[in-house]
Amino acid sequence: MKNGLYIIATPIGNLGDISPRAIECLKSAEIIACEDTRISKKLLSLLSVSINKEFMTLHDHNEEVHTEKIISKIKEEGKSVALISDAGSPLISDPGYKLIRTCREQNIYITTIPGCCALICALQLSGLPTNRFMFAGFLPNKDKARTDSFLSVREINATIIFYETANRIQKTLEAAKEIFANREMAVAREITKVYEECINGTAEELLAHFSQHPPKGEMVLMIAPPNTSEKEKSIDIKAELARLMKEKSLKSAVKEIVETYNLNKNEVYEQALELKNEK
Repeated sequence: MKNGLYIIATPIGNLGDISPRAIECLKSAEIIACEDTRISKKLLSLLSVSINKEFMTLHDHNEEVHTEKIISKIKEEGKSVALISDAGSPLISDPGYKLIRTCREQNIYITTIPGCCALICALQLSGLPTNRFMFAGFLPNKDKARTDSFLSVREINATIIFYETANRIQKTLEAAKEIFANREMAVAREITKVYEECINGTAEELLAHFSQHPPKGEMVLMIAPPNTSEKEKSIDIKAELARLMKEKSLKSAVKEIVETYNLNKNEVYEQALELKNEK
């Protein structure tokens, strides 16, 4: 195993989901960089990987300092380092970005051993549109910050994905109900585990479900893209058309609005014709 950094995805629940390549790399790596050594040692033991090797922590509070230490281990001591998170793919709402960036700047060998990622698994289960999606990480704990986060993504034409905890999901859905009204959502939890489930509905319907079934486990909240009527409410189409038609042809103005806001071409064209006739 050549010296360098190996980004290794670990299971998010079911141990059988780790790849043979990932296990082989964990066995061969001389150093394990992880968030919590206790969790990582337990995982390696369950995978029959020796824990008789060096472990280094890498989390939000020490990433800058420990990045330099890991770089030194690779460059000066010729070590191979496996980067893992507590569960799933490293760097996805987990530390590691600064380490990867520094390794690239210093031309250190990096490779990835892919595997589980909760947001991708949840999206696959949800039945929500997958052609465009945005991962927005963990929602803030404070009420105003949470609302601001929702408002900042409300008009994005994509399925929006958040990580959330069981003890906060109901408060989060209450806020989502005010911002997203009757838009379809999905909550996936305990993915790959015995009690895996994915529930779809409006925020109000999901709240009703969790009032009857107390939420447990790690959760992924997904919000469908806005529909045409929602977008039209938030966009003054005629005003936009009037502005663009001062500088462009009717056809070009319609094309720009349709592509910018992902609206129905025929409906926008009809409004453009009405505006032209009014003038």
